Amino acid sequence: MGNVIPFKKPAASDQHKGKTLCKSGFHKWEVVQGNPFDVKQGKMVTRFRCHRCGAVKTEAR
Repeated sequence: MGNVIPFKKPAASDQHKGKTLCKSGFHKWEVVQGNPFDVKQGKMVTRFRCHRCGAVKTEAR
């Protein structure tokens, strides 16, 4: 007989390696405390930080 090839189902961690939620655009946004004021726009700005990866986004209100 020749070599036997194992037909094993790949583990979930191997199957989804590198496909984290944040890389796919599903961040977990949390509001950063404080009241920054944007002088150029003349509006209050809300600052969000992702709980998992630390990315920051701002939103003018």
